[in-house]
Amino acid sequence: MKTSEFDFDLPEKLIAQHPLTDRKTSRLLVVHKNTGELEHKHFYDIVDYFKKGDVLVRNNTRVIPARLFGTKEETGAHVELLLLKQDGDIWECLVGNARVVKIGTIVSFNQGELKAECIGIGDKGIRKMKMIYDGLFMEILESLGQVPLPPYITEKLDDAERYQTVYAKVKGSAAAPTAGLHFTDEIFQQLQDKGVIITDVTLHVGLGTFRPMDTETIEDHIMHSELYWMSQETADICNLAKKEGRRIISVGTTSTRTLESIFKTYGEFKECHGETDIFIFPGYKWEAVDCIITNFHLPKSTLIMMISSFASKEYIFKAYEEAIKQEYRFFSFGDCMLITNE
Repeated sequence: MKTSEFDFDLPEKLIAQHPLTDRKTSRLLVVHKNTGELEHKHFYDIVDYFKKGDVLVRNNTRVIPARLFGTKEETGAHVELLLLKQDGDIWECLVGNARVVKIGTIVSFNQGELKAECIGIGDKGIRKMKMIYDGLFMEILESLGQVPLPPYITEKLDDAERYQTVYAKVKGSAAAPTAGLHFTDEIFQQLQDKGVIITDVTLHVGLGTFRPMDTETIEDHIMHSELYWMSQETADICNLAKKEGRRIISVGTTSTRTLESIFKTYGEFKECHGETDIFIFPGYKWEAVDCIITNFHLPKSTLIMMISSFASKEYIFKAYEEAIKQEYRFFSFGDCMLITNE
């Protein structure tokens, strides 16, 4: 299958540059995956599509200020790091100006308050960097780093908390699980009042989610792995829902990847943590998730391929065509879709 088959034209004016003041007032396009029927709603209407016993699974990752700007100690050359994945004091990073960063290179930040030594080289700008510092790393990062916004967002974000979900908890993500940005505490209370069970997983969003595809055919693309966790409590909730035939509804593609990865690996949900490089595209056999809440994704991205697998490429591209016609807002700060099986 060709990557070009998942391309579409999007007017630049539809790329949302800032979040709405009230999260829940985003528009909501409801896609009925079995019929292709479309409904135009607002996000606060989403409660109407849930029923008692449904399980809503969220990704409670929290975005860290993962973008660092420093200089190479030997030459003073500017180097940018995007922190992707942590293993103690060693971070896998996407490096700007990577050609000057070789084994042994030391990058200094804020006159040496933090240093990073290159100890490993990967492909396409990936480096393993050992962090050298005194004190608490996350405190230093909070003072030196910047929250990394996607490159298509060119306007300044006044409030960094608007790039966090209201339930963001576990620090470690390089990007927000953006489908969750629409939820408010009020919406969650309404869902709970209706008998919906809300539970969390953690997947730290990294290169696997947002790296563009550069292969002509889908099958040649290699996903970058991302770290995930599932608690015993969440496993029990999801297993019971499966046993009783109740729906599991995932918030965003990252929650979806986590649920499908675990179920594919173990044949059930279980307390676990690990790395996933699952790549879901048309032809995939779905096992864990019944409905998906998701934003509108970039052309030729792994994310639009995932949802095209879930609801059929024909229905998804019909929905995107309608969203463009109706001038929905696209990408991270944009509007939302509910892909439902009812």
